[in-house]
Amino acid sequence: MLPEIVEAVGDKTTVLFDSGIRTGADIFKALALGAKAVLIGRPVMYGLGIAGKTGVKHVLASLLADLDGTMGLAGVKSVSDLSPAILRKISYGGDVKTSI
Repeated sequence: MLPEIVEAVGDKTTVLFDSGIRTGADIFKALALGAKAVLIGRPVMYGLGIAGKTGVKHVLASLLADLDGTMGLAGVKSVSDLSPAILRKISYGGDVKTSI
């Protein structure tokens, strides 16, 4: 739904994505699909609970490193280069809908 929302609102508002961001690949996909930024709540709270300020810094540094690695593997040099054209949907057996 994210690309459809981005298209519907156009330049009237800034689209932020806040749902299930856990990895750099999640950030990569959300930005490629049109979000201007992502919100990272739960992982940061886990880091805070485990190690306070140091834990939060570790979580954020880890997410940024994972995003950087994902971008490198995809051949993308900058966040501004992300677009839906970079992504591919791969179907697998779990995508098949049953009549149940």
